[in-house]
Amino acid sequence: MSSPAECEPATPSGRVLRLAVLASGTGSNLGAILDACRSGRIRAQVLVVISDRPGATALGRAQAHGIPTLELPPLTGESRTSHGERLLAALTRFDIDLVVLAGYMRILSAEFVQTLAGRLINIHPSLLPRHKGLHTHRRVLEAGELEHGCTVHFVTAELDGGPPVLQSRVTVLEGDDEARLAARVLEREHVIFPRVIGWIADGRLTCDQGIPRLDGHALDAPLLEDRLLEDSSAGEATPR
Repeated sequence: MSSPAECEPATPSGRVLRLAVLASGTGSNLGAILDACRSGRIRAQVLVVISDRPGATALGRAQAHGIPTLELPPLTGESRTSHGERLLAALTRFDIDLVVLAGYMRILSAEFVQTLAGRLINIHPSLLPRHKGLHTHRRVLEAGELEHGCTVHFVTAELDGGPPVLQSRVTVLEGDDEARLAARVLEREHVIFPRVIGWIADGRLTCDQGIPRLDGHALDAPLLEDRLLEDSSAGEATPR
């Protein structure tokens, strides 16, 4: 895998987008991506799934679909930079266009992120820039907020600080606990993550000087999935 220029298009027109998915847990977002690939909703193919946690359920999901998997747990005393170098070395075995962080729980080194600038996306369970980091559902409930959601964003060296592309919102309901709220947010993750990958696969979504562009238009703020649905119902031309 060559080192891409910052934020260049992930794939030439007409080519199926070749994905590497990094996951630490159950891989439910991986499952949503695989479903979208298999159904033809997105022109993409998962070539490898890598986990830092041996035996992660995500690896089993990939293996069930015949997708190669790699376990890459951190070594004792290993620095973030060294782990990133091992991860990059593993990725060079595959001709990857886009690296997808689908519940990958390790913080990546600045060098790793820079090497993959513009070809590295993440989904985060909050309406960024609110609630970066962990325990987002708990923090939303403790703050008494009325809405929650998730964000797909390009990855930079700043934790959960890269340019956001698409968000989906859910209402915090009376009686919600962390589990119920997390489940509803996860449902929205399964919708918007494949959608953004599809935009990249179609050459519609790029990034220039740290600014995402969809159909050539700069996204000064993230798009809202519920707004897209409203516009579609009204008959307006909207991204699909």
